[in-house]
Amino acid sequence: MKQYIEIENYDALLPLIVPGAVLEHYAFQNIEFGRDAAQCRFRDCIFFGCSMPDVMRNELAPDCCVLPELPVPFNPFSAHLYSPSELYEGYDYRSPDSFGNCYDTRIYNHYIEQGKQAVDIAETLARSLHDHSMSDALHDMLAGYDEHKIVAVMGGHALLRTDDMYRKVVLIGKHLAEKGTLLVTGGGPGAMEAAHLGVWLAGRPDAEVDDAIRMLSGSPSYKDKEWLSSAFELMERMPRMNDYCSIGIPTWFYGHEPATPFATHIAKYFDNSIREDGLLAIAKGGVIYSPGSAGTMQEIFQDAAQNHYLTCGYASPMVFLGCEYWNETFPVYPMLVKLSCKGCYRNLLLSITDSPTDAVNSIMEFVESMPEA
Repeated sequence: MKQYIEIENYDALLPLIVPGAVLEHYAFQNIEFGRDAAQCRFRDCIFFGCSMPDVMRNELAPDCCVLPELPVPFNPFSAHLYSPSELYEGYDYRSPDSFGNCYDTRIYNHYIEQGKQAVDIAETLARSLHDHSMSDALHDMLAGYDEHKIVAVMGGHALLRTDDMYRKVVLIGKHLAEKGTLLVTGGGPGAMEAAHLGVWLAGRPDAEVDDAIRMLSGSPSYKDKEWLSSAFELMERMPRMNDYCSIGIPTWFYGHEPATPFATHIAKYFDNSIREDGLLAIAKGGVIYSPGSAGTMQEIFQDAAQNHYLTCGYASPMVFLGCEYWNETFPVYPMLVKLSCKGCYRNLLLSITDSPTDAVNSIMEFVESMPEA
């Protein structure tokens, strides 16, 4: 079956606009068409949130599909992932109260006003289209990476910046990035932020990790007023020295938790179930689990099921960081080992450690054993 060719900006469109040209089987996203486009004929094309002159619209073939703008304060047809500056447009870290007026907050307030389980059909359609656009943009970005080198770090949103575990996760993120992996997380605070901070610091000496954490330690919890502003201030003082990328995948379902700006790319979703399943599915290089509670537990067993059934074609490592936590506080690890030995779970590649170095090595041994995708 022939695939639609995606055109996501005017520069990509320009070479196609030739008088008399017939454009067939294209998908246009957020394109502002000029009158010169009326010189062409469009057949079997999809227009996502595009603007066009009437003379062009009136000449579209009947098999074209036009999805117009919808009455919502967000773009349902984004052709790219959010950047931190885009998501936090309107926020000035020198004035923390400005967070209440930024783009992300405006969307969250609208989301709450309409209801997490909205009933208005225009609203639910807009959210579904937005999440589809996020998934499409995420797929486009991941296509540039070896799937075996995409690694996730999971863990609790309540992890304090002053906790020793926070530092361990920062080092994991840093060293994974420096070894060529693409790191993904749930994109929120706590352990998720720590992993992205590590990628942000990749290329710097490890000693600068402690300097960075000290800069953030005055606001250890995401509930602290200056949690976000301290992150932006650190980014200004310690800019990225590399091209390493990381992807945060948060959700407005947990919109009271701000998305970490340390992620270079952000795929933010309305539907948490799509976000959760997609996050684990793309982490084909394995998952590192730092301490967390109910949400992390859900991810562990969801990941175990994917590995058991080889949902993604093969199993990948499940690395547990924190021996006492995962063996005693939340004894998930011995339970998985026992169930695996009994055959209730198959294909689980389990390991546990207190060492960031060992956690990274467990992932890299698997990554380096896989053929180039």
